[in-house]
Amino acid sequence: MTDSCTVGFIGFGNMGQAIAKGLVEAGTLDGSQIVACAAHWDKLVESTGAIGATALHDAKDVVDAADIIVVAIKPYQIETVIKPLVADLAGADKFVVSIAAGWTLDRFDTMMGEMSELIHLQCTIPNTPMAVGKGVLVTETDNTLTDAQRDEFERIFGSIALIERVDGAHMDIAMCIAGCAPAFTDMYLEALGDAGVKYGLQRATAYRLAAKMIEGVGALYLATGTHPGAMKDAVCSPGGTTIKGVASLEESAFRGSVIRAVDAIEQG
Repeated sequence: MTDSCTVGFIGFGNMGQAIAKGLVEAGTLDGSQIVACAAHWDKLVESTGAIGATALHDAKDVVDAADIIVVAIKPYQIETVIKPLVADLAGADKFVVSIAAGWTLDRFDTMMGEMSELIHLQCTIPNTPMAVGKGVLVTETDNTLTDAQRDEFERIFGSIALIERVDGAHMDIAMCIAGCAPAFTDMYLEALGDAGVKYGLQRATAYRLAAKMIEGVGALYLATGTHPGAMKDAVCSPGGTTIKGVASLEESAFRGSVIRAVDAIEQG
């Protein structure tokens, strides 16, 4: 546990809560090391109380109290909420982690003007499995953290997520794959559950089997680096049952449908 660090959340919606919950449950931080502000006070008190964190009234309070400030508000709110705090964020004793989609280091630099040179900032895009320590944190290669701050960032957030660094130009597509595709995977999980129920399995059993299978396939790839096509081939015996299902998915343009879903996000 990082005993001397306080992490503050400006905004405490679903994603902010997922990150905070993951850090507490992983033992990386104690709830008392987390502070947060949000628009709806009663809801904030309830959500912070659930993990032993402290509710604060506004963003300035969070900046004053925290060593690491997580900007977890909606992207369209950043100029209104963060720009007035630029002077408070400056200095070597704090650093900022943005989780706002579409906000790269260059965009923050433009908003902050000359003060940007004094602010230590890392832009990221998280996903909700960080709540259970199985997340992905897409992280912009360019940042203004010191070496010590970068180590602290990796130590804290790496405890609940794979930290994958990409350049600013590819943050959006990386976000799509890591941040949007969990919804596609949820649909796949639900479909496998429906298929199990169709053939007599209890729904909870079918969901558990499918969920563990999805987790295991990802873990196997990360552990071995084996090409997904080769992993698929290893399960498909000649004339066997699995290849029949694979062929049916190909007839239904399964892979093409996934790519088109990504296209819809990137082009929309």
